[in-house]
Amino acid sequence: MEVTHIEHIGIAVENLEQSIAFYENVMGLKCYGIEEVQDQKVRTAFFKVGDTKIELLESTSPDGPIGKFVEKKGQGMHHIAFAVKNIEDSLKNAEEKGVKLIDTTPRNGAEGLSIGFLHPKSTNGVLTELCEDKNK
Repeated sequence: MEVTHIEHIGIAVENLEQSIAFYENVMGLKCYGIEEVQDQKVRTAFFKVGDTKIELLESTSPDGPIGKFVEKKGQGMHHIAFAVKNIEDSLKNAEEKGVKLIDTTPRNGAEGLSIGFLHPKSTNGVLTELCEDKNK
């Protein structure tokens, strides 16, 4: 697996607009994009901090992954995402090393990225996302 950088840190929130206001008005960041990923039942908002992004995640349905997370654990850090050179090989490599995968094959994520998640039971309790920008 070849990790190039931290792509983003995902933060689960109850209210996207209120959370955007905090990051803009208090932290001085600028939201550069809001997107809905329907198959994941989530709306996202992105902020750039140096070479890394902050991704705010608001559930569009109580039965979606973010809705369940917020119900169980409350708002807060949801996952860390690493950019990789080849997501298919990276997922396969992780699985070969005994990592439990949530996604055995990549799926479409926000901002047009190909993504795959590693199960937190195999990653010291941290939900880990691998991302590849196929357009680069």
